[in-house]
Order: sequence, then structure tokens, then C-alpha cells
Amino acid sequence: MAPSVMASSFVHPGALHTQTDFDRMKTQVAQHAQPWTDGWDVLIKNSHASLNWTPRPQAMIYRGYDGTHRENYAVLFNDAAAAYALALRWKVSGDDAYADKAVAILDAWSKTLTGIDGTSDKFLASGIYGYQLANAAEIMRSYKRWPAQDLARFKTMMLNVFYPMNHEFLVHHNGAKIDHYWANWDLANMSSMLAIGILADRHDIYDEAVEYFKHGAGNGSIEHVVWKIYPDGLGQTQESGRDQGHNTLNVALLGAFCQMAWNQHDDLFGYDENRALKGVEYIAKYNLGQDVPYTSYSNSDVTQPTISSNGRGNTRPVWELFYNHYVVLKGLDAPYLRTAAEKVRPEGGGGNYGPNSGGFDQLGYGTLTYTLK
Repeated sequence: MAPSVMASSFVHPGALHTQTDFDRMKTQVAQHAQPWTDGWDVLIKNSHASLNWTPRPQAMIYRGYDGTHRENYAVLFNDAAAAYALALRWKVSGDDAYADKAVAILDAWSKTLTGIDGTSDKFLASGIYGYQLANAAEIMRSYKRWPAQDLARFKTMMLNVFYPMNHEFLVHHNGAKIDHYWANWDLANMSSMLAIGILADRHDIYDEAVEYFKHGAGNGSIEHVVWKIYPDGLGQTQESGRDQGHNTLNVALLGAFCQMAWNQHDDLFGYDENRALKGVEYIAKYNLGQDVPYTSYSNSDVTQPTISSNGRGNTRPVWELFYNHYVVLKGLDAPYLRTAAEKVRPEGGGGNYGPNSGGFDQLGYGTLTYTLK
């Protein structure tokens, strides 16, 4: 297939948001409509969306203390959050100053970053920050003052630093047994792979990620994330017996994956009879304080006879994406998802939920970006 044909077959912008989405945000905010305006207000008050933001690029990022190198991955997750927030602010406001700042952050990293290392946690960095950076760049690709060679350099960084780690992890799982790593590790690297495939117009990379979602051997494939379906329609999720912080992280990463695929006309939300919705409803119901069925979970490392209440009620800005897709767009009944979305609305982004990595694992701002009507 000729490169020009390959390029035209991807929707751009087409990772977490399409141009139709940006047009809706812009129109609704201009009309001071709710809840978009509340979502916009959260964005513009966040320091990451400020023109005063200064990037801190590093040649090497370390996540997990390897006994030698100081961990420095916080600079990357803060800069990724800033690039995304500024990109959104540009798209909605039309003010090119925010575009210039977003591009400056992306350029600083593409000129500097050569690798990611540390403990096995380096694969969390390759996944989470990979999908976030690729999304910021996908928004900015239409900016006329971002030179083609600079966008190309950014794509090269994503293909040379992030994608090989995403692929390596999903194929070899750091040399561990296939069920050793929790679902969020797979989902993060799958999301990065999908986003990079879209950004770089690489169907092979995109297809690799979709195939893993459907049939992957690790815990990130959909039948392993939502591994037990109950007669009431709820689906027990792989990290339910671990803790609810990571269980809700699965909502974030699964949502990002399905949304990006949806914007490329692949309906993974509906895959296997809305299997993702059954898992999200399960997580939402339990974290709203209600009882859910639970079956003892075992893998080669653990046996978890009861659901974990650790972190129960954890607040992450992850619900609007699923709520607007399943309830508003598709008209499905999802009462716990609806309540969870209402509870967190308006959703903030990185920096609104604490200074640590958990507050930055998801890009957020879902009330502004995903509300349909």
C-alpha cells in the first residue's frame, strides 16, 4: 500500500479526540453551556495549562530505583500533562500562544529524550507517558506553525523510544510468567501502541494493539481484564482483589484504548457484547459503596479470596468517557457508571488529584472533552 494511501486511511486528529469533538467543545464553551463551561474552568485554572509552564526534558527517564539512578519520571508526567492541557486550551480558545507552548514542550522532549530505564516500572512509564505524549502530538499535528520536520522528529522519538518498549513488554512481559503483571501494565502499553500507530500512520502498530485487546495472552486483553461475567450483567475485573486505586486505573486505560479505536471506526466498546461496560459498571458499583459479587481470583503469584476494600471510593477522572459513550450515545442503561460520572463531574486533569503519579495516570478533563449533550 502506498504511504499516501496509508496516511489517508487514519482519521486525524483521531486519538482521544476528533475535530468534531473540538468543534463541539469550542461551540459549547463559547455559549457558556453546561457542563462544558465547568470543565473548561477546571482546565484553565490548572497550572499545567498556563503559558508560564516550563518543560524540563531529560535525556534518560528513570522509573523505579535501580540502585544507581535517581528516579526522575515526575518531570515527564508533568510535562505530558502540560502538553495535553495546553493543546486542549488552544483548540477551544483558538489562541495560538497555547499552541506555541504545547509544541515547545513536545519539541523539547523530542530533541532530548533517548531512553527510559529503571526497574520493571520502566514499562509503566513507556505505556502511560507514551499514550499521553502521542495524544498531545496528535492534537497539535494540524498546527500550521509546527514545522513538518519537528513533527517528524517527535514521531521518530515515539517510534524509537516508546513503541519498542510497548512491543517488548506485551510480547515478553519482562521475562515473567504471562499472568504475573496486572492488567494496567498491559493496558498502558497497549494504549501507547495504539496512539503511536495513529500518530505515525502505522497500521501495523495499530493493528498489533487491537489484536492484543481481542486475543492477547496477558491480563490486558479484554477477556482477562473482565474475566468473570455474572448473570446480572456485571463483570469482575482482574485487579478487584488487589486494590481499588489500580482497579479504577483500569477504567482510565481501558477507556482511552476504546475511545482511540472508536475514533478510527473500530468499536471495541461494543466488542464481546459490551464486555468493557460490564467491567466498568462493576468497578463503579463497588467504589460507590455498594456490594458486588466476587469470585476468588488466582494466578501464578496470588490467590485473592475476597474483593479488596483498599482505596475504595478512589477518585479518578475516568467516568465521563464511558458514560457519554454507553449511556448518551448508545442509549444503554448503566446506573452505576452514571452515578460515578455525576459524582466526579466536572473532571479535572493532571495536577487536580494530587502531585503523585496516580494523579497523572489519566489525562482527564472528560467533562469538557467527552460530554455530548
